[in-house]
Amino acid sequence: MKENIKQIEDLSLNAWPSWQMQVYDGWILRYSCFYTHRTNCVEQIGFSSLPLCEKIPYCESIYRRWQTPCIFKISPIGDPALDALLEQRGYEIQHHTTVMTRDLSDIKLNYETIDGIPVFLENRVSYAWMEGLFTLKRMTDITFRHIVPSMYDAIPKDEIAVSIRMDGRIVATGLGILDRDYIGVYAIHVDESYRRRGFASAIVKTILREGKRQGARRAYLQVVTDNAPAKAVYRGLGFRAFYQYYFRVKEV
Repeated sequence: MKENIKQIEDLSLNAWPSWQMQVYDGWILRYSCFYTHRTNCVEQIGFSSLPLCEKIPYCESIYRRWQTPCIFKISPIGDPALDALLEQRGYEIQHHTTVMTRDLSDIKLNYETIDGIPVFLENRVSYAWMEGLFTLKRMTDITFRHIVPSMYDAIPKDEIAVSIRMDGRIVATGLGILDRDYIGVYAIHVDESYRRRGFASAIVKTILREGKRQGARRAYLQVVTDNAPAKAVYRGLGFRAFYQYYFRVKEV
């Protein structure tokens, strides 16, 4: 099981790169001006040789220089001693996340529309898709509007950018990232006035269909654990919980 978790953790690193990253003794220190916890945290990716009592203060010094909280991602494949030590140092738990997966063997390829909803596909994130995402997330921060497009540009894998457009504007987005035999599902957002109309399901179904068409055999996604409505949608689409992770956070 840990081998499968490690694979998905690696896939998610490829799928969502940070604005800046540095490698430190089997860890990656990620920085994106505190855009999200996931892109602004320390992740354990390999073997460590230095003691934790040395590594944690080093990471704190780096994030202090970056002027953001120091955040560690805690997953089932990490060193459990790290979590315990961070707790002793006053780090709080934030953002429990559930990783869900499903097999694609039952996904059909012989249809062009999804539940009668028009879905627009692109093979890369476009300017219009990005602007639509910014609008849906109500993102006005100048720093984020500058760095986030560069983060999407840095994705090294094939993409499936999906959107639904109503009355000339994007009201829903989704992004599929193809890596090996997986399709990762990201950036599912629906305008508040168009929710509960099946748009999120249509977006995800399109990503799964196109992912399978391009060779994927399995799919994964990540959802905030207490987001019950989203988890219900994903369960209805055949996804099942696989594992959870969370973040340890401290102002430094």
